[in-house]
Amino acid sequence: MQITLMRHGKPVLDRTGWISPREMAGWITRYDTSEVEQHGVPAPCVDAARTAMVVIVSTASRAASSAHALGRDDFLVDALFCEAQLPFPNWRFPYLPAQAWALLFRIGWLFGYARGTESVHECRQRARQAALRLAALAAQQPILLMGHGVMNELIAKELLTMGWQGPPKTTGRYWDFSQYQKCGDGPVYTSDM
Repeated sequence: MQITLMRHGKPVLDRTGWISPREMAGWITRYDTSEVEQHGVPAPCVDAARTAMVVIVSTASRAASSAHALGRDDFLVDALFCEAQLPFPNWRFPYLPAQAWALLFRIGWLFGYARGTESVHECRQRARQAALRLAALAAQQPILLMGHGVMNELIAKELLTMGWQGPPKTTGRYWDFSQYQKCGDGPVYTSDM
């Protein structure tokens, strides 16, 4: 049984300009609806996608766009695998680059700040459900999840807890992937990139 957790490609998104925390709502919407760059897809990712009998993507456009870039048009879409939501305050000031706000608010989220979003605890529960669903699908055939940085990391932890063998951490880089296996003969794991 094999599960491949892959992060989507680099989104095509304007990353210039400074914004207020309040403006993060629009930035997050643009990020969630962005496509990914179609060039520069690593060959090992294409190979991993070819060996998967089932490909699953989240509802974010960047996940489906990544599956298309891998040559896969036959995929399942499921909101269970969406990225952990990013909270933000409704402040008009100060201004910072959106990526800086995203990093600060993600750190805040890890420490319990979840204004208007699911908490870390709720997200971990969702990751547990996601890992169970992936494990059930992988019992029949090799699968690939085209997912997201934080959620893939949480799912990986759940798979390890469930007895799957694989890397203890995912890197979270675009197009990075890790493979998790489970079999009766002392499973091994593989990781790429």
